[in-house]
Amino acid sequence: MKNRLLIATLFSALSLTSVCSQAETLKVASTPTGSPFTFLDTKSNSIEGVMVDIVRAVGKEAGFDVQIEPMQFSALIGSLSSRRVDLISAAMFITDERKKVVDFSTPVYSYGEGVVVPSKDTTDYTEMAQLKGKRAGVQVGTAFVATLQNSGLFSDVKLYDTTADLLRDANAGRIDVAVLDYPIAAYAIAQNNFPNLRLVTSYKPTMVNDIGIAARKDNPELMSRINSALEKLQADGSIAGIVSKWGL
Repeated sequence: MKNRLLIATLFSALSLTSVCSQAETLKVASTPTGSPFTFLDTKSNSIEGVMVDIVRAVGKEAGFDVQIEPMQFSALIGSLSSRRVDLISAAMFITDERKKVVDFSTPVYSYGEGVVVPSKDTTDYTEMAQLKGKRAGVQVGTAFVATLQNSGLFSDVKLYDTTADLLRDANAGRIDVAVLDYPIAAYAIAQNNFPNLRLVTSYKPTMVNDIGIAARKDNPELMSRINSALEKLQADGSIAGIVSKWGL
């Protein structure tokens, strides 16, 4: 009888532990085409990068595991709002419009837009107005779309699902200029994957903003844990170490 009771008690404890463990595994949406922030590592067939390392470090500090869920940038907020995922950790600007829908953590990194043009275009552009009349491309869902579309500068503003598609079209000469996150542009050009393109290093970005981890608005306790973890990781140099590891 005692043995049966002991077995039953152990089984209940193990079941409870399993449930608690599952409850503390959060699904995190990231994009497979945002190097060096988030990208598909073909060797490991997993999503890696700055924001993946950061959310894993935050989870370890805050007491939860993470399960990375790859998806297109344009699907990130919709997937969070519909509860397909619990967090977003990607190269997503913290904007007033997005803050109406989701909660953001304290910022983890800041940057602006980068401009990529054909290598044969050697002009040292410094501002967007100098690109007037050109065919532009930009990734759908990014904070750069409205600015380009509303500027009235370009003969066409073409939208792309991924930065890879955007840069491939620019490399093939189907657009004259690609506008995307500066670190992502710099990383892609440095890898020599697009030999017909160059990053315009003279350009001065005007859409500078912060990125952070996003969660649903109905879970302030989770965001509080994330921010507490980020504060510790920033104070002890862990965030700086992750950023440096990826060459930013």
